Amino acid sequence: MRRKFRNIMIVLGAAAASCSVLAACGSTGSTTETTTTAETAEITTEASAATSEAATDAATEAAAAVDYMILVNKENKLPGDWEAKLPITKIQNSLGDDVEVESGAYDAYLKLKSDLEKDGVKVDLDSAYRSVEAQQEIIDDFTVRYGEDYVKKYVAVPGFSEHHTGLALDLYLNIDGKDVYMNEDMVKYPEVWEKIHAKLSDHGFILRYLEGKEKITGYNYEPWHIRYVGDVNVAKEITDKGITLEEYLNVLPKGDVAPPAE
Repeated sequence: MRRKFRNIMIVLGAAAASCSVLAACGSTGSTTETTTTAETAEITTEASAATSEAATDAATEAAAAVDYMILVNKENKLPGDWEAKLPITKIQNSLGDDVEVESGAYDAYLKLKSDLEKDGVKVDLDSAYRSVEAQQEIIDDFTVRYGEDYVKKYVAVPGFSEHHTGLALDLYLNIDGKDVYMNEDMVKYPEVWEKIHAKLSDHGFILRYLEGKEKITGYNYEPWHIRYVGDVNVAKEITDKGITLEEYLNVLPKGDVAPPAE
């Protein structure tokens, strides 16, 4: 809106300048004024279009740099340069919380959200991208609150959380106009999650932590934790086979990565 307003002001400013110059020129200047204003509008429109195209190209280029099949888990660390080149979209959810998510994953999420609403299912984003620095702050805070043993058992080591990728999205529900975001409350709606899971692959998402696959993923079943893999065909293959991302990539754990959850 600000960009559009600025363009309008440029056009009006140019028109006003033309009028002041041509006021002493009589009827001959009328045609010149019209032409000058039209030319200014055309130039402004072309400049705006060029800016928009450049922004689109930049976003496309940034998304192309993202490896949507990246594997980050308890044994595979986030690449050191990942966060620096990650295209991020920042939004505010219905709870008033700020959420950051990789831009391509967010676009796909919006389509998923719209598709679900056709079936009367409403979701929102609880969390997505979490920086390595933020993860360390969680470690520090929880160590003070609950002790080192608790942290080792329940909190992902900084650099090894899938949330660092910006491609892992935690959803929450809106049931009958009320936001349902606590884990213990969300699990009370298995039929809703079933509808959500059925549509994930249509938009390039998979359910990341499957029930019965805890020894492979390292985490308990989480119906709200979905992962964007970019390619709809890949998402469908993973989903149809009932396998994990680790199994699809043939990168199975070498050690004991069993739960508790993240």
